[in-house]
Amino acid sequence: MDPTMAASKAAKAAEDNLAWHDVTTWGVEGREWTERKRLRWFDRLPAEAEGRVTTNVWNLSRDSAGMMVRFKTNASSIHVNYRLLKDRLAMPHMPATGVSGVDLYARDAKGVWKWVGVTRPATQEMKVEIIKDLAPGEREYAAYLPLYNGVDSLSIGVPKGATFTGLAPRAKPIVFYGTSITHGACASRPGMVHTAILGRRFDRPVVNLGFSGNGRMDKEVGDFLVDIDAAVYVIDCLPNMSADQVSAKCAPLVRQLRQAKPKTPIVLVEDRRFTNSWITPAKEKFHDDNHAALKAVYAALLKEGVKGLFYIEGDHLYGDDHEGATDASHASDLGFMRQADVMEPVLRKALGSR
Repeated sequence: MDPTMAASKAAKAAEDNLAWHDVTTWGVEGREWTERKRLRWFDRLPAEAEGRVTTNVWNLSRDSAGMMVRFKTNASSIHVNYRLLKDRLAMPHMPATGVSGVDLYARDAKGVWKWVGVTRPATQEMKVEIIKDLAPGEREYAAYLPLYNGVDSLSIGVPKGATFTGLAPRAKPIVFYGTSITHGACASRPGMVHTAILGRRFDRPVVNLGFSGNGRMDKEVGDFLVDIDAAVYVIDCLPNMSADQVSAKCAPLVRQLRQAKPKTPIVLVEDRRFTNSWITPAKEKFHDDNHAALKAVYAALLKEGVKGLFYIEGDHLYGDDHEGATDASHASDLGFMRQADVMEPVLRKALGSR
């Protein structure tokens, strides 16, 4: 038999031996407002947001950034079948694995999340094996969805006869509202964004409301934030804002959140510094100015008696060696890990304050 034909027959036989499980039947984390109408199941915002938030925010909300599905299985191999919304699978500064990949983690015997495998998208519809020859035993898995692409459908495949249980989304997420960095630029894989890293460290669900170039402390986004039963809100919008905008918009957003959620901690995050700002004076001044503006707002809010407010300084978010970014602005995997390290102790304090 022709080797190509033999390989095709073997692949067909393997595929026929799979049982497929549609993740929409048990739900994904990072997808709030579940009772409201959506134009597409995997949109981050409900349909009513169209026309209320800006056009850019609405369009970006159709990316599946931050969504993660959990399940248990004793399967020896794990497969995914998903269709992407956009045919742009990668970007010049970000690989297809991060833009459009599905990234798989599992708990080890001690319950610690560890990486397993990631898809390598080459077409809009992917039907692929993520991993095979898995160690025996049932364990919990988490699959992170694409960061800069939308998803039309997603099913998990395991060999017929394997156990499989979809795990419902957990309550009380950490909610991040931010910019392209929060959105995930430029992580190599969806599980490497600081939001996902922190979700694993705290073993909590995460909602990622990062909107590339459009994280601007908008009241209209705040209108949706207040509907989430959050464990903590993390407001990380400064990279997209001038000092004047910070001065004008930060306090109203904090008051909006605090009025609706009197006891939910709120964390304000300074802008990271461009990794080449040491040699570009205009960038350095931009950071100096918007850091000062946020510090002033924070001090004023504390003075007026706002409780449950926390602050993260930005100077060390990417580290101190100027090596934490892909293009000076957007984090590399190294930069995301460092951001998680800086944010973790403040978030731990905030989460323990309730």
